[in-house]
Amino acid sequence: MSVKSIVAKILRDELTSLGIRSLTVQESERIAARIFERITELELELAARDFAAVGPDRD
Repeated sequence: MSVKSIVAKILRDELTSLGIRSLTVQESERIAARIFERITELELELAARDFAAVGPDRD
């Protein structure tokens, strides 16, 4: 089982615990994939900010 599948299952379980049962397996996997995409985008943005703050001359 992939990490995305695990996250999708956790998402379905959490929503079910809140009484939401209309999310399909495919929808939850698509949401999990998008979460990972957004995390990657955020990591890149933070790395770029850090680089810009420090500047190219790190010596």
